Amino acid sequence: MTTAATTAVATTAGPGPREAWRAARGPVTVALVVVLGALAVALLAGGPPAGRLDPRSPAPDGSRAVAEVLRDQGVQVDLATTTAAVRRLAGPGRTLLVTDPELLADSQASAVLGLGTDLVVVEAARPERFAAGVSLGQVSPPGVRRPGCRLAAARRAGGADTGGAGYVVATTARGARLCYAEDGQPSLVRVAEGGRAVTFLGSGAALTNRRFGEEGNAALALGLLGGQDRLVWYLPALSDVPASAAQESVYDLVPDGVWWGLAQLAVAVVLLALWRARRLGPVVAEPLPVVVQAAETVEGRARLYRRSRARDTAAESLRGARRVRLGRLLGLPPRSDAAALVDAVAARSGRSPAEVGALLYGAAPADDRALVALADALDALDQEVRRQ
Repeated sequence: MTTAATTAVATTAGPGPREAWRAARGPVTVALVVVLGALAVALLAGGPPAGRLDPRSPAPDGSRAVAEVLRDQGVQVDLATTTAAVRRLAGPGRTLLVTDPELLADSQASAVLGLGTDLVVVEAARPERFAAGVSLGQVSPPGVRRPGCRLAAARRAGGADTGGAGYVVATTARGARLCYAEDGQPSLVRVAEGGRAVTFLGSGAALTNRRFGEEGNAALALGLLGGQDRLVWYLPALSDVPASAAQESVYDLVPDGVWWGLAQLAVAVVLLALWRARRLGPVVAEPLPVVVQAAETVEGRARLYRRSRARDTAAESLRGARRVRLGRLLGLPPRSDAAALVDAVAARSGRSPAEVGALLYGAAPADDRALVALADALDALDQEVRRQ
């Protein structure tokens, strides 16, 4: 019996490391796949698409078509990917195109603004860094709009793919031209700032290879970017952000796609947890691996009482079991009070009520010997009740 009990204890003690790994292998694999997939989505969608608004890229979202047409018209297009290159190439009498201003730290934006170059800023979420009195309004899907303004480039282009970021221009802004408005918020704004023209374009769709030849996009792009003999095409990069600025505004520099990827990862983790979580249901009876005799259970509990010196608990257990048994023998209701039980037992056994009450409801034994004596006295009382 000892060997079987030992085996049962070893069996029911819980799975070993190998069994635990086998059970968790499936969920861990699914979790890794979800994490890797979410990271891939975050990296792929973490910023502008590869080659987007890149004058070297022939991809649909690239801008090689715009750059080639500008060169054919005699405009020199210089590509810059760092602030140092922009300082070297830009200057008065030239146009500077900033394709992704949100990748610029505040110090870089100030450096660009201090070059004295006409600026064209695409999809600026913080336009106030480049021109006072201009702030971001509502963002709407890009689409074909009518210019509705007196800006020469917009009037020549007519309807064009604009939209995206809408801007709010204060009345203090100098020489403001508000074009392609919807709900009172223009998506193309030109203001005079420090002796130069600063143009905000709410969407870069008109500059892409996919949309350049449609509507008045070509005329709009050439009118905005071909006003000077030289164009500096600035593609900001995260690697060019100063370390101090990255510490100060890391959340502003992280593209929205990264946060979207993290949100997808959180949703996937929650769904995985719900899928693998235990569900509450009806109690299921399972056969025990080993049948334990009642006597062994009693002896084991008695040893625990003895080891902890819980004589009061042991005595109450003996008395409680005996009271239930005597009540059934005498036909008393299950919830009979102590007085009724004592009187009935005294009448059947011939003992006095005081003696019966002391046995069934007395004080706890002082030592182990008194506990054993109490157990013998309760057995004797039981036999007396049965004989009557």
